[in-house]
Amino acid sequence: MKKLVLLILLAFLLWTIMFSPWTAPYVPFWWMMTASALTLTVLSSFVNHGWWKRVRWSASDIMMGVTIAIALWGVFWVGDKVSAWMFPSFARPQVNLIYGMKDGENPFLLSGLLLFLIGPAEEIFWRGYVQEHLSRRFSPNMGFLLATACYTLVHIASFNFMLIMASLVCGVAWGGLYRLFPQRFSAIILSHALWDAAVFVWFPI
Repeated sequence: MKKLVLLILLAFLLWTIMFSPWTAPYVPFWWMMTASALTLTVLSSFVNHGWWKRVRWSASDIMMGVTIAIALWGVFWVGDKVSAWMFPSFARPQVNLIYGMKDGENPFLLSGLLLFLIGPAEEIFWRGYVQEHLSRRFSPNMGFLLATACYTLVHIASFNFMLIMASLVCGVAWGGLYRLFPQRFSAIILSHALWDAAVFVWFPI
């Protein structure tokens, strides 16, 4: 449990550096995000031996992953319209700040980072390690709630309400799927990777 807490604290530190308005201007966001996600995945792999044995690919996993990514993109599209209607003074400007992170970046490079490194690494750490460990320590439901809370709160240093809410929605979606279908971990990883690339590069909302 001590190692889990230390790695979660490390995640909070790394995400704070990336998103805090006092430190974010001084770090290359996408490269630090890639390095942070990979660092957490590698470190957690030392104490979460054999997680890769739960990653089994099949046609149904691929189809499920694509379907989840499309459905989640649709949820965010609707959420963007609703939030812009309910909170016209700050919702869209805050979303634009999030999209501003990709200004000047090569879209092909960014797609590759999100699809092959950032998306999978985040899922392996947050669901494959944090939620899995907490579920075994306490209960599957408590593991889901605690992991989702941590996944949401690491973004709090951004002071961006829309980003925090987006993290909550994603945490509930991927965490809930892992709670219900841990054997479909491959599909969940794929959905995260595809959704990341789609919402940030291919089909921005």
